[in-house]
Amino acid sequence: MTVKFGVHIEPQLGYDYENAELIALEAEKLGYDSFWASDHLFWDEQSENRNCMDAWTLLAALAARTTKIRLGTLVTCNSYRHPPLLAKIAATVDLISNGRLFFGFGAGWKEVEYNAYGYAFPPIGIRMDQMEEAIQIIRLLWTEDKPSFEGEHYTIKDAFSAPKPVQKPTPPIMIGGDGEKRTLRAVAKYADYCNLFPRPNLEHKLDVLKKHCEAVGRNYDEVGKSLFIMTYGVLVTESEEEKEAWFARVSEDFGKPIEEIKERQQDGWPGSWVGNPDEIIERFQHFIGMGFDYFQVMFPGYGEDYVDASKAFSEKVMKKL
Repeated sequence: MTVKFGVHIEPQLGYDYENAELIALEAEKLGYDSFWASDHLFWDEQSENRNCMDAWTLLAALAARTTKIRLGTLVTCNSYRHPPLLAKIAATVDLISNGRLFFGFGAGWKEVEYNAYGYAFPPIGIRMDQMEEAIQIIRLLWTEDKPSFEGEHYTIKDAFSAPKPVQKPTPPIMIGGDGEKRTLRAVAKYADYCNLFPRPNLEHKLDVLKKHCEAVGRNYDEVGKSLFIMTYGVLVTESEEEKEAWFARVSEDFGKPIEEIKERQQDGWPGSWVGNPDEIIERFQHFIGMGFDYFQVMFPGYGEDYVDASKAFSEKVMKKL
């Protein structure tokens, strides 16, 4: 199994463009497969002075500045852009990057953003219906010359969308989330990758995905398994002092008690997300053994400090896996 790693940032935490570009360019040099950005509008109700760059505008800019690294959203909220427009935006980024887009997609969840921006926030079942219609429309616009589609929520008629993506038939599609009835079923039907979180019931989620694949006639082994390591990030260090300073910084950034941060970093898995190289390698090996072949990793910091942490991970962990 070939294991790949990507770096991830949360623009809602306050990154500026210069730092995001630095992180992407350095990740490319270090051999990371991909750069990912979440798709949010702001962090919380006190974020009037905290940057939150638009994910797709950011990827378009980075597509022109990078040459090898793949670029992805983890994940695009369907509700924020009308599906035909999103199809065109994504195809344009794939064109600018010469075929390096990874299309991460989801139904949306952050109600505070919907309310603030005036988007309707229907129940999750309707949002899932909308997402499934949207992904069908997007794939049609990427692959057909003049498609039509009539759904309950979205309709297109003799619509054409050019440019088409460089990647054929489509850029790889990753659906994020672990909802057992709808999200994992949508993965089985439409996606190249699932994207899950390191929760205690992870093996059960994979079993559910396998059953959905069997139900729709899909080979489970053909679905890539991706794990998003957003449990406040990964830090390779031998220093207890550095670990404690990192826990304090994360506690301040996320507004969570230090003890809660430490507890979530353990989560009952072998090894650790914050520790020496052997501890971190042990944890990743555990998930690789479960079948995961792609990891999106956050690191502490917003610029040079983020780059330093990603470099340490690349040299001491990634290259050994």
